Amino acid sequence: MQIGTYSLDNNLMLAPMAGVTDRPFRQLCRRLGAGLVVSEMLSSNPKVWNTAKSMQRMDHSGESGIRSVQIAGADPDLMAEAAKFNVANGAQIIDINMGCPAKKVNKKLAGSALLQHPELVESIIQAVVNAVSVPVTLKIRTGWDTDNRNGVEIARIAQENGIQSLAVHGRTRACMYKGFAEYKTIRQIKQAISIPVVANGDITSPQKAREVLEYTEADALMIGRGAQGNPWIFREVSHYLNTGELLPPPSLLEQHSVMKEHVAAVHAFYGAENGVRIARKHVGWYLVEHDKDRQFRKTFNGLESASEQLQAIDGYFNALQTGETRQISPAA
Repeated sequence: MQIGTYSLDNNLMLAPMAGVTDRPFRQLCRRLGAGLVVSEMLSSNPKVWNTAKSMQRMDHSGESGIRSVQIAGADPDLMAEAAKFNVANGAQIIDINMGCPAKKVNKKLAGSALLQHPELVESIIQAVVNAVSVPVTLKIRTGWDTDNRNGVEIARIAQENGIQSLAVHGRTRACMYKGFAEYKTIRQIKQAISIPVVANGDITSPQKAREVLEYTEADALMIGRGAQGNPWIFREVSHYLNTGELLPPPSLLEQHSVMKEHVAAVHAFYGAENGVRIARKHVGWYLVEHDKDRQFRKTFNGLESASEQLQAIDGYFNALQTGETRQISPAA
C-alpha cells in the first residue's frame, strides 16, 4: 500500500475516531499490526487549537510510524491553514474529513454534510492540496442519504484534484451507524478511479475483512469500531489475509497485560483525573465478552483513582485465570 511517497507496512488502517484514536490507542494498534493509524479529527478553526483537547489531539511525541492527521471544516482557506499548521507540527499525511455524521459537525457544513456540495468539496481539496507538500487523503461516506449516493462523483473530484488515497465508509450520513454497511458503492468507486481506495465499515473479523476486500477490490481496509477493545484485530486480519489461517484469540495473560498497559498509558497521557474517566470506556469495550452481566464494569466505573483502576484490573484477570466467577472488588 502506497500513499504518495510513503509505503505502508500493510494495507490495514485504524480509522480516525474522535475520543478514541488518541496517542495511546494509536500506538497500541500500531504495535499490534496496523499499517497506518490516523489521529482524531482536528478542527480547522484556529481559535480552538490552543485548548487542552486540541493540544492533546495534536500530540505525536515519540510516536512511531507515519503520522497521519485528520482535519475537518468547511472553509477552504481555514482548511489550508490547518493543513499547514499540522504539517509544521509533524504531520506526514493530511487527511480531510468528509465522513463524520455528527450533528454538531454537520451543522457547520463540515464532515459528511459537505457531500451535498460537490463544488465546495472541490474547493476544499484544491486549497489543502496546494497548501502542503505532503500527501493529502480523504475520508467520505457513500453520500448524504440513500437517495443521494454520490460517492462516485466525489471520488472523481478527489482524484482530479490531487487526493492520494480515498477511504469510504459504506453508509450514508443519514444511516449514521445503523443497519449494515453496504459495499456496492465502494466497489463502484474502486472501478471509477485509479488512486488507492480504502474500504471501511463493519469490519469486525478476519473473515469479514477478506470478504470486503474481495468484493470491493479495494486496495486497503480501514477498521474503526471493530478495534475498540480489540486492538488485536489488526494482527489477526493480517495473518488471515496472508495465510488463510485464523490466529488463536489472545490469551487471558496477554489481554490482561495489554489492557493494563493501555489504561496506564491513558492515565499518563491525560493526567490522573481525566485519565481515570477516559479509561472507563476502553475497559468497557475490552470486557464486553467477559463481563456479560456488566457487574465488574459497574464497579470499575465507580473507581476514582488510577491506582484503584489498575488494582481492579489485576484482581479481575487473576480471578478469571483461576476460574473464579464471583463479583470482583477493587481490592481483589
